[in-house]
Amino acid sequence: MSNEPIVVRHTFQANAADVWHAISDDETMRQWFFAQIPGFAPVVGTETVFDVHHNGKVYTHRWQVTEVTPQALLVYQWQYDGYPGDSEVRWKLQETENGTELTLTHSGGETFPQDNPDFSRENAEAGWQYLIKESLATYLDGNNT
Repeated sequence: MSNEPIVVRHTFQANAADVWHAISDDETMRQWFFAQIPGFAPVVGTETVFDVHHNGKVYTHRWQVTEVTPQALLVYQWQYDGYPGDSEVRWKLQETENGTELTLTHSGGETFPQDNPDFSRENAEAGWQYLIKESLATYLDGNNT
């Protein structure tokens, strides 16, 4: 896996408050991100742990919020229990004249076991592209019409 972070940008026809709510409210996140999220709060120090079943394996996701600027920036550490590695996910919002630009940056993915294809850069890039440009976009379009 390349050491370069994965970066996905997308402009939503929604205001920053609506995009912020979609990426930081646990009930809303379950609708487009991970249905398994048990609870989440955009508060530094908050830890969220949940299991995702993928390709016959269980991956315990562990997130810890490290930085918050409401309606502008949300950062959390992302790890998987039972696997070495530590990554950071950064959600940056910027209002534009066309809506709100979201820049998602996932760094440190190369620290996860590269002999497991579920941790490959290609898999991570495809996942983020889908989540931001399809799943989140569909959610926001359906809630802003």
